[in-house]
Amino acid sequence: MRPIILGIFAAFFFAFTFILNRSMELSGGSWIWSASLRYLFMVPFLFILVMCRRNVKPLFLEMKRKPGTWLLWSFVGFGLFYAPLSFAAAYGPGWLVAGTWQITIISGSLLAPLFFETRQTKSGPIKVRSKIPIVGLMMSILILIGVGVMQIEHASNLSARAVMWGVLPVIIASFAYPLGNRKMMEACENRLDAYQRVLGMTLASLPFWLLLSAYGVATVGLPSMGQTVQSLLVAVCSGVFATVLFFKATDLVKGNMPKLAAVEATQSFEVLFAVSGECFILSAPLPSYLSWLGMLLVIIGMIAHSYVSQREVPIKLPLIKYKSA
Repeated sequence: MRPIILGIFAAFFFAFTFILNRSMELSGGSWIWSASLRYLFMVPFLFILVMCRRNVKPLFLEMKRKPGTWLLWSFVGFGLFYAPLSFAAAYGPGWLVAGTWQITIISGSLLAPLFFETRQTKSGPIKVRSKIPIVGLMMSILILIGVGVMQIEHASNLSARAVMWGVLPVIIASFAYPLGNRKMMEACENRLDAYQRVLGMTLASLPFWLLLSAYGVATVGLPSMGQTVQSLLVAVCSGVFATVLFFKATDLVKGNMPKLAAVEATQSFEVLFAVSGECFILSAPLPSYLSWLGMLLVIIGMIAHSYVSQREVPIKLPLIKYKSA
């Protein structure tokens, strides 16, 4: 239950991303700075956090062992995640981006065959290819139906261009985030905690953010003070609090794909938090009864997903080569 609670808290802080990114777009800010400033601001906060825990040196040693792995999967998990998400905010309201982002619930489940999990047998531990958690996936679909019901009346008022550019980048992000996160967990093999891993991935993704910043200076100029302040808030709330909480939750269930999918499903609560935040912060109209029905379906789907993930029995799969630690 603890990973689920941590995941819900992470969803609360992640919701600030959708609300503040939309706020910055409405005030004339560029998605380029919304994306790059978040990760540039994250570095000092995370570095101080890891330094206080006296874990900086082990992190740097780990990054030195596999620099290519860190650069690749940090770019996927952070770069291909947040740049498209920020871009989508320029073409649709926060609720639409947050709602579409829930595709990550299914994306995470569909990625399962790309990874291996450890099984204990009479002859010792073995590694088998993970299987898509079918029952849990069905619960994920229930969550998405709830999201669709909640957003259907709003989406009908948007142009085809807004839907395309507000949806397609988010679909890319929905696969990139869990893929990068899981690949780095796999590469670290319990040698790093969540705080170290977030800092390491942030540092390894800096080349991408610096290039994007240079492109921003050349095309749209420097960010305004208002966008800078809001980006700082996103960095603290979403980049530090939410990311560390979410990575901690996934650390607690790594190696168990059904439970990992359940933790990733907690991010469906971002929709509820984003709708509430837009109402109070951006003065958006209150959701209709149809939208509230969708929210109820999301919550029911989330609870059901969490329940079946605890009971789903893994299917035995062919063995592969395994080296004991």
